[in-house]
Amino acid sequence: MAWREAFLLSCLSATVLLSVLREGTSATVGSRLAAGEEAQEGVKQKIFVQESDASNFLKRRSKRSPKSRDEVNAENRQKLRDDELRREYYEEQRNEFENFVEEQRDEQEERTREAVEQWRQWHYDGLYPSYLYNRHRI
Repeated sequence: MAWREAFLLSCLSATVLLSVLREGTSATVGSRLAAGEEAQEGVKQKIFVQESDASNFLKRRSKRSPKSRDEVNAENRQKLRDDELRREYYEEQRNEFENFVEEQRDEQEERTREAVEQWRQWHYDGLYPSYLYNRHRI
């Protein structure tokens, strides 16, 4: 019976302690949230344009009017960047494939060399020096 009372007392104290700690952390998070909201408002003001400015921007150029130099330059920069990223991606893919093919070739050459050596050892009759001793050293 005493161990039950000790267990219940420890559970109760742990619950009270956790609830108190949760209250304390929620209070500190609240002040952080308020600061975060203020920071987000500043970011929104930097990102989004006023409604009147946005409508003037859209009205400034109709569909048939020529693009401004800045718009053309921005589109060209975007295209060049996309081309560069695409080129890098395909170059990386090609390099990986070349490495894979080279490894496969090396493994095949090794297997072939081993098979030839085994064949020569099996068919060597002992009447002449083996192939290994007649190799020219380079």
